[in-house]
Amino acid sequence: MLLLQAQHVARHFGADVLFEDVNLDIQDHSRIALVGRNGAGKSTLIKMIIGEQEPSEGQIIKKKGLSIGYLAQNTGLESDRKIYDEMESVFRPLIEMENQIHQLESKIADPNADSESAAYQQLLKNYDQLMHDFKEQNGYGYENEIKAVLHGLGFEGPDFDRPISSLSGGQKTRLALAKLLLEKRDLLILDEPTNHLDIDTLTWLESYIQNYTGALLIVSHDRYFLDRIVDEVYEISHHQSSHYTGNYSQYIKEKDARLKAQWKAYEKQQAEISHLEDFVNKNIVRASTTKRAQSKRKQLDKIDRLERPEGYEKGPHFEFTSDQESGDIVLQVEDGAIGYDQQILAEPINFELRKHKVLAIVGPNGIGKSTLLKSILGQIPFIKGGARFGTNVHPGYYDQEQQNLHENKTVLNEIWDEHPTTPEKDIRSILGSFLFQGNAVQKMVHSLSGGEKARLMLTKLAMRHDNFLILDEPTNHLDIESKEVLEKALLNFNGTVLFVSHDRYFINKVATEVIEINPEGSTLYLGNYDYYVEKKQELEMLAANAKENTASAEQSKQPSAGMQNYKQSKERQKQERKLRRTVDKLENQVGDLEDQKAAIEQQMTDPEVFNDVAKMQKLQKQLEKVTTNLSATEDEWEEKLLELDEFEN
Repeated sequence: MLLLQAQHVARHFGADVLFEDVNLDIQDHSRIALVGRNGAGKSTLIKMIIGEQEPSEGQIIKKKGLSIGYLAQNTGLESDRKIYDEMESVFRPLIEMENQIHQLESKIADPNADSESAAYQQLLKNYDQLMHDFKEQNGYGYENEIKAVLHGLGFEGPDFDRPISSLSGGQKTRLALAKLLLEKRDLLILDEPTNHLDIDTLTWLESYIQNYTGALLIVSHDRYFLDRIVDEVYEISHHQSSHYTGNYSQYIKEKDARLKAQWKAYEKQQAEISHLEDFVNKNIVRASTTKRAQSKRKQLDKIDRLERPEGYEKGPHFEFTSDQESGDIVLQVEDGAIGYDQQILAEPINFELRKHKVLAIVGPNGIGKSTLLKSILGQIPFIKGGARFGTNVHPGYYDQEQQNLHENKTVLNEIWDEHPTTPEKDIRSILGSFLFQGNAVQKMVHSLSGGEKARLMLTKLAMRHDNFLILDEPTNHLDIESKEVLEKALLNFNGTVLFVSHDRYFINKVATEVIEINPEGSTLYLGNYDYYVEKKQELEMLAANAKENTASAEQSKQPSAGMQNYKQSKERQKQERKLRRTVDKLENQVGDLEDQKAAIEQQMTDPEVFNDVAKMQKLQKQLEKVTTNLSATEDEWEEKLLELDEFEN
């Protein structure tokens, strides 16, 4: 079913065109990526879809009653409630339904109710329907669902009672995403949903939304995420939209194939046009060939001329080069413990980085990845252990906090002041390769966007010509095209690279090694991100198997279940035989005592004994003793007899 359709939509700003003739179809269960350079109009199109803006031309048609959830970039959840209470509010209708069910249960259980009346039968009917609806809408599982989503997005039990107003911006953004996931809208629009998420949380989110029941429209620079989630791509480029089937990697291949086909068709037509024009120009003035030339001219006039393919829009282009070679061993970290104020985040960290290798550092948020880089550079001391650079190593540092920039300088002076002997035209040329052109070089640093500051920092780094690059989240704030340029520059770099990143596609593309940091220290994997994931899963499986084998070995020391059942059966039979012997023995004792009692009573009826007071007193005492023993033995016999009956039954 078609949920939403954008038909020939345009957005104009006076005479300027942001985009036009944009078309977009969203079906039930669609998984769509919306891509394009920063400023292409992605956010504007989304605002039209959610009704915040109207198209300059065209229309957007929505299914009646369509519910849309929208997560804007870096927009957090604002609420006076506590975390769990806010999430629970999503299920208010279910909670009210549960209250209605309890009220009906009280009425049904009323002893004064007339169970034969029509009203009572209707009561039962309403109760059955409510119970059915409650179960169908996950009434018995919504609390677990809340906890699962909060846990997946990094909130644990102790956090549930925290006021939302006390959270950081990143935490509020994750909570906004959590609430949208729980609301289960028909169409979920996510603008950069992977910001503020570490790799473990990203992996959880991918798994969760792969099973999302509604449609998804995603804007993201996380290409790994898009590869795993989407099966359609809409690109806004050159003020137009194009549709591709497949994930992000398939879109790149198809785009290249389309561009090559367009150029081939264009060049073929241009050759044909050139051939016809040459013939006309050479033959139009000759009497003998004029008619043929006129025919060719008419043929030229009828050609539906193809526009020259624009290709990829102009993006940054740069490279990293080192002035001199380092020694073979670039960096060694031995028994490192990282943290602040003597509070250790991770230890021991051990690794050796050799020349021309590209090592990625991964690990959960807060484990100290950036701290490790700063400790290596000497900005934050190691709590234990240390690091040392190899021979002739010159490190260059990219700081994700952008503290290497001077807010009150212009773009031009930010570079020129560090390289005063370089001619201005060369500085401008270098800045131009990073998309700072014309008057853009006079912009103040503090007025730049995050992406512009990132490109300016890369400009500074490229001009240093260091042989060891240390990069902290270098892809943050970069659009996809800039990321691809950075990847190419690092792949062609003749030095060594150590970097921290949560961009899995980037890690996969450039890393030759991956080191994972956790509280217990570090683990090195000799491959890219996919290799790291595969090997980590293998190690976890081996650990699980070892644990299982240990448990099996321990269990093997114990009797098997069958053996235990056999022994239990044998023990039961033994007890039963013993009990039966006891019952038989007591039964014999009862018989003997009854015989003794009868014999005494018989003696007491003998006239000789009856008339002898002394003998009668003696027999009376014997009778009383035997009677007491008989009574006690009979009680014990009856008790054991009941136990025997229980065994047999």
